[in-house]
Amino acid sequence: MEVIYNVFEAAMNGCYALCNNYGAAIVLFTLLSKIVLLPVSVWVQKNSIKMVKMQPEINSIMIKYYGDKDAIGEEQAMVYKREKYHPAASVFPLVIQLVLLMCVIEVIKRGIDNPLIDMRFAGTDLSLVPSVEGIGLIWSPIIAGVSAWLLCVAQNAGNVLQAEQSKLNKYGLMAFSVGLSLYLGWFVSVGVALYWTASNLLAIVQLYLLNWAVNPKKYVDYEALEKSKEELARLGTVGGEKRRRFNDPKSKRERQDYKRFFSVVNKHLVFYSESSGFYKYYKGMIEYLLENTNLVIHYITSDFEDAVFELAKEQTRIRPYYIGEKKLITLMMKLEADIMVMTMPDLETYHIKRSYVDRKIEYVYIPHGMDSLNLTMRTGSMDHYDTVFCVGKHQKEEIEKTEAVYGLPKKKLVEWGYSLLDEMRADYARLEPSDCDKKRILIAPSWQEDNIVDSCLEKILDNLKGQGYYVTVRPHPQHVRHRAELMEQLKKRYEQDADIEIQTDFSSNAVVFEADLMITDWSGIAYEYAYTTRKPVLFVNTPMKVMNPEYQKIDTVPLNILLRDEIGCSVDLDRLDQISESVRMLLENSGAYYEKIGRFVEEYVYHNGTSAQVGAKYLVSQIQKKIEERKKG
Repeated sequence: MEVIYNVFEAAMNGCYALCNNYGAAIVLFTLLSKIVLLPVSVWVQKNSIKMVKMQPEINSIMIKYYGDKDAIGEEQAMVYKREKYHPAASVFPLVIQLVLLMCVIEVIKRGIDNPLIDMRFAGTDLSLVPSVEGIGLIWSPIIAGVSAWLLCVAQNAGNVLQAEQSKLNKYGLMAFSVGLSLYLGWFVSVGVALYWTASNLLAIVQLYLLNWAVNPKKYVDYEALEKSKEELARLGTVGGEKRRRFNDPKSKRERQDYKRFFSVVNKHLVFYSESSGFYKYYKGMIEYLLENTNLVIHYITSDFEDAVFELAKEQTRIRPYYIGEKKLITLMMKLEADIMVMTMPDLETYHIKRSYVDRKIEYVYIPHGMDSLNLTMRTGSMDHYDTVFCVGKHQKEEIEKTEAVYGLPKKKLVEWGYSLLDEMRADYARLEPSDCDKKRILIAPSWQEDNIVDSCLEKILDNLKGQGYYVTVRPHPQHVRHRAELMEQLKKRYEQDADIEIQTDFSSNAVVFEADLMITDWSGIAYEYAYTTRKPVLFVNTPMKVMNPEYQKIDTVPLNILLRDEIGCSVDLDRLDQISESVRMLLENSGAYYEKIGRFVEEYVYHNGTSAQVGAKYLVSQIQKKIEERKKG
């Protein structure tokens, strides 16, 4: 260090000889140091641009391997090596600044001891230290702090790397820099504070000159960067819960179940359920498997209170695991099994990816509705599944035509049916006949925008009351949850009408199947009701719910549109004054609709009454094939 000090002292003395003013010499020395170190600054600028240029790819890696720190680290290191990026480069300027500061402190100290040097500048002795002289020199650390604040503001806006940092990093660094400048400025001489201030102000000028000479916009795809940041941010909100404490019961269960899941080798069959309500879509198949095979059912759920945990106490071959949505991302990437069965669409498109550990897993999609997949699912929602269980010919045709239009690999399309429908029909057959002497009408709206409740419910009720019907309004559960005040207003308005009930208790489905007629908009409950009871449905033509804006590229009429005139009839919003006439017509022709709906179900639902058996047998046959393939090597 003594050698370095001597070099810096000689440089400072040379500046003093030119200026004959020690303050001006410090500013000149600072400028010269910036010029001498300009190649380093250019290198750091280019390295920073390289980092930001790589960031969309780094973000994609973090999205792909979300939650797997080891995989992210390995992939990121490979990108750094390919691009010849040096992560330590961002630390290099800080080290230089600290060395320079140490040297300047020592050089100014030597200047104070040199009788040939005048330390006065702008009426102030640069050798004085505020902490020794007192409050009269408080302006010295304040000026140093302000210069640090200005530099941080400029860096947050203009530094190619700093501009991409989070607000916490930006303002955290600003607070640290300003605080450090104020603290050091109080305990070092005014001359050192002058150097620090000059260095900060010159750094701002240098920043904008470098951005002009080596413009980041020429190298960085900021549109791709923003898109990747938004996707990563969306991924961070998966689960919708705040970070849980380590000893939280959910966290503890999740850690235990995650470890237990991966402790099992040779898993043949895994089911995933988003919540407790999804078990019903698997129920028939799982029961058949338990009764007719010795397979162990590995059942992952993201619902801490899923009813499957109680069921597993009785059915010991069901192995349930609680895995929250964030942890599920990692689990799915590391999954090893023969078959993975899910009701969640958009595999590989959003946060849930196919396993990168076991590429031979067969991913099976189970529909949780009997309507059009093309209309009600997002574009590409089925593209990354190997197998789709089809409810009827309409779903099979949609997938085949989608594959043809987009040039996709052909999937296995299993003519399955809908085991939940079989169970609902069995429950309906056991239902005791209602003793009500009036025809029952059930109004069951959807939750989509501009549904019946939000657009025309009161007009419908006013047209039906006094017509000799008993009308039950059963809003969607989300309406009851989010529009509680509206529900109470409706109850109050019709509380004097003995033939109108606003029902917000969903504990029983009896009211659904006891109804003689259903009125709905685009709700999927229409299929369950009509297919189970073979009673007609009156559809109100509110704006159609379209999840796939490209659905018209597929040359087939979505079932949601087709069935409106097959299992009932529809009425436009501007003709609601005729709704009582439509209701009367449907009820008078209920016998004809009973036969028509029966034929429609036979045509559009595979394997009525045996779909659970069909689905389970397919799963068993595929597992057996995989076992045989492993035996053959």
